[in-house]
Amino acid sequence: MATDRPMQLGMIGLGRMGANLVRRLMRDGHRCVVYDVDADAIRQLEAEGATGATSLQDFAAKLDPPRAAWLMLPTAIVDATLTQLVPLLAPGDTIIDGGNSYYRDDITRAKQLATQGIHYVDCGTSGGVWGLERGYCLMIGGQVEAVNHLDPIFKTIAPGKGDVEPTPSRTRTDGTAPEGYLHCGPNGAGHFVKMVHNGVEYGMMAAIAEGLSVIKHADAGKQTRTVDAETTPLRDPEAYQYDIDVGEVAEVWRRGSVVGSWLVDLTADAFARSPELDDFTGRVSDSGEGRWTVLAALDEGVPASVITTALYERFESRQLGEFTDRILSAMRSEFGGHAEKKP
Repeated sequence: MATDRPMQLGMIGLGRMGANLVRRLMRDGHRCVVYDVDADAIRQLEAEGATGATSLQDFAAKLDPPRAAWLMLPTAIVDATLTQLVPLLAPGDTIIDGGNSYYRDDITRAKQLATQGIHYVDCGTSGGVWGLERGYCLMIGGQVEAVNHLDPIFKTIAPGKGDVEPTPSRTRTDGTAPEGYLHCGPNGAGHFVKMVHNGVEYGMMAAIAEGLSVIKHADAGKQTRTVDAETTPLRDPEAYQYDIDVGEVAEVWRRGSVVGSWLVDLTADAFARSPELDDFTGRVSDSGEGRWTVLAALDEGVPASVITTALYERFESRQLGEFTDRILSAMRSEFGGHAEKKP
């Protein structure tokens, strides 16, 4: 059903999420102007009804004032893009950063743009490649006036109440949180909440992965183990004689389990496609939000041991602790004459 207040929005960045945000908006009657360095991405959305732009100058010219420009870009290129875009805008226009920028950068950008009369809204966007159909959870920061003006955009992008059961004890009848979007506070607040959201995601992902790995190795008692001074013996091999199908465990956890979640759903699907996960090497990237969450926890004096450990696990997955391990091996050799075991 078309929105009762269709708007025009410009989207810069037509990657996995930016393009689907545009599609979701157009489905609900909003008009979209799109730009990306990839001309093919522009042409694809033009074929679906969007207005393509050939440059940032063309992009700004095709937006009706007051303009609303949404950036869906990697954090590293947001400032460079703003440097080119801002001179093309005018007082009363609004820039929305829907990526994963550091919330402290939002505070700085908002102050700088305010001197030119341009509004800045930070919008943490969660939903990944599934958001086109499911909708995107939005965590928004910015001035009340600017956020309220964009409400039809946020309402369209968000999942809405859908078939999710209402929170049993919730008595509040105001607010947009049950719709899947929330104005969290002034500039930076949206990305602050999204930052912590992603830190929590790190911890949840690590717990699921570790648990399934423990189950995967429940056959340790069947394995031949080296018997020497450098290898810890398995004390009770008979306690680890299980050949458990990890993919089926993920599947059963989806059904009524306390740990059932969308992450478990996705994990079960990954195992269904590749039981040994042969397409993956185990190298896990981190795009910044986990680090920033840990820094915030340090500043606030809030213990965040699970998120911190999950972040360090990602570092380990990329062999960033390899030199540390060499030093440990060298020390062990020096003080005890322990020969390093070869893999």
